[in-house]
Amino acid sequence: MKPKEIVKAIALIIICQLAGIIGSLFTLNAIPEWYVDLVRPDFAPPNWVFGPVWITLYTLMGISAYLILRKGLEKEEVRIALGVFGIQLFLNALWSILFFGLRSPFYAFIEIIILWFSILASAALFWRISKGAGLLLVPYILWVSFAAILNFYIWIMN
Repeated sequence: MKPKEIVKAIALIIICQLAGIIGSLFTLNAIPEWYVDLVRPDFAPPNWVFGPVWITLYTLMGISAYLILRKGLEKEEVRIALGVFGIQLFLNALWSILFFGLRSPFYAFIEIIILWFSILASAALFWRISKGAGLLLVPYILWVSFAAILNFYIWIMN
């Protein structure tokens, strides 16, 4: 891989990680002040699981976006796919703001459903361009599916 391509790949991974960093700005204080006191279902993972999972998922998302970008921005399908990907990345960060920042499991649940469909759209668009890029988003949509169920139970139980 050429140095220019490595820089593009790293840049996209960093952009995706930034969504997580933005979300963490709203999460870190809310965990000890609010989240720990919520009633959570028995299947809720321990808090330490979330960080490594999200770091891994954001890395996979960045690699996936790079695989699409390298197909060429001059192609309309690439621009559309990356645009939808950008929307879902924004929605990803927004979820943390709603859930932890506003401390609203209800609004976060509504938003995570929209996020889920935007991930599905991204994965489908990526799959048409690069099957590998589409497959890299599968762990992400699976985790967000689990997160949506968890979010729903937290909303209902509290």
